[in-house]
Amino acid sequence: MKSTVGIRYFAVLRDAAGKASEDIPLEAGQSAGQLFTMLAERYEFPLTQADVRFAVNDEFTSKDHILNGGDTLVFIPPVSGG
Repeated sequence: MKSTVGIRYFAVLRDAAGKASEDIPLEAGQSAGQLFTMLAERYEFPLTQADVRFAVNDEFTSKDHILNGGDTLVFIPPVSGG
């Protein structure tokens, strides 16, 4: 059985992906940053890893965090406002 990770997108990343969330197959030992890179290429994200924060299961983490099946990964873009 293949493991998956739930991905949630916000703001410009949601616009680029064309969806608010999806489940992605997970490779063993895959990090949050590696998954971001794969999805950035797929959806042509306008932001880089340096531009976003990573959260796994509602906890901020680093791009080097190794994901587990069933995790929820959120890419948090910079917040702008007025």
